[in-house]
Amino acid sequence: MTSHRRDPLDKKVPHEPLTSYYADESKRRVWLRGIFDRTASDYDAIERVMALGSGSWYRNRALRSAGLARGMRVLDVGMGTGLVTREAVAITGDPALVTGVDPSPGMVGEAHLPIGVQTRIGTAEDLPCENAAYDFLSMGFALRHVSDLSKAFDEYFRVLAPGGRLCVLEITRPGHGIGIAALKFYMRGVVPTIARIVGKKGESVELMRYYWDTIEACVPPADVIAAIERAGFIDVRRDVELGIFSAYCATKPAR
Repeated sequence: MTSHRRDPLDKKVPHEPLTSYYADESKRRVWLRGIFDRTASDYDAIERVMALGSGSWYRNRALRSAGLARGMRVLDVGMGTGLVTREAVAITGDPALVTGVDPSPGMVGEAHLPIGVQTRIGTAEDLPCENAAYDFLSMGFALRHVSDLSKAFDEYFRVLAPGGRLCVLEITRPGHGIGIAALKFYMRGVVPTIARIVGKKGESVELMRYYWDTIEACVPPADVIAAIERAGFIDVRRDVELGIFSAYCATKPAR
């Protein structure tokens, strides 16, 4: 098999260090795990309000559009509290076919999943999974939190079986000034207020502010698509809803 090596000059991280939250890139992972652990009990309640109840509908439709079907073996990376994981179970029809991975024990502990779903603690860059073990890999709104895009997509390629499908959901900064201003107002102003009202943990407000800052600083979609292609995936595409919801879809070659 051809080895898909990345250019060492390529930008590895999805965004530059956000030093108002952590000191430098080496501290990012520890800070993220800590704040997700501490705010996990608030996460689902905040998400339901901020998404106006549409989150599960969108996730289900995006997974189906990316090729998820009944009977497929699924790995959900960055599973958090299981919002995408539960939709994968609904589509595949068998909880035993679905595995979730996340670096935050706190988030995994808050996941209310059907009996039979496996959960593991691990990162996108070092998945605790065997080679070619899954037919479908999903990631829901967590790509901005990885430390190395190339390593993550190399790992996704490794654990997918030949012909396996990839679906990475992410919020993307709009391409024009009015859209950016509107999304910033909502994500940096309204959503933290929702977190303050709905959440019980004070740090949930900080986490929601951090969400916008990562969206604003994230590399553009073209860079994400290029990283997916460098890993060896084919038929790479980006489906966009409302100008901000991106679904990066791709396929591992059958041979």
